[in-house]
Amino acid sequence: MREIKACLFDLDGVLVDTAKYHYIAWKELADSLGFTFTEQDNERLKGVSRTASLNILLEIGGLLLDEEEKTRLAEQKNNRYVQYIAKMDSSEILPGALEFLRECREQGLKIALGSASKNAMTILNNTGLTPYFDAIIDGTHTSAAKPDPEVFLLGAQALGTAPGQCVVFEDAEAGIEAAIRAGMASIGIGSPQTLSAANLVVPSLAQMNVSLLRESFATV
Repeated sequence: MREIKACLFDLDGVLVDTAKYHYIAWKELADSLGFTFTEQDNERLKGVSRTASLNILLEIGGLLLDEEEKTRLAEQKNNRYVQYIAKMDSSEILPGALEFLRECREQGLKIALGSASKNAMTILNNTGLTPYFDAIIDGTHTSAAKPDPEVFLLGAQALGTAPGQCVVFEDAEAGIEAAIRAGMASIGIGSPQTLSAANLVVPSLAQMNVSLLRESFATV
């Protein structure tokens, strides 16, 4: 039996709908460079760091650029993304997310954020989610991107909880792999086909509650 004492959440695509703004900003960058970047291409960027995402984008466009130019383009994309998320509010919290966070707190579960985003605090503050977290680990605290488990291991450490007592909520394959490498349980948010490595997959947090969480790992 696995006793769950803490929940670690990815941000984009799990708690808030910021993935669309990443896509728009990357697409604008691709357009400016003279090639097409599709929503299907964007799937490869889920859960991936900004630098790695840019490298994938340039690979799609067949471009080889020096590091100075790549740094400039990454900053250009991020500035555009920040302009979009600066206008976010609580209406962009995904269905069921707020209710589940509240229930986790009421049931005594610890809560941490484990996100690659360096803009996580802006998003959490603008949507009013910040008070629900006992620890926030984002891209400003990590040196390795998912599927490296660093972000989740740091989250468990900040909560004072053993990795085996944590469950990770993720919408990306790289995030599920990071959870597995960290020795944590995982719940995929999205498609069972894409997230088949997770212990459980639900369409959104609207289908999640603490009873289901505990039942799911009662025999694991």
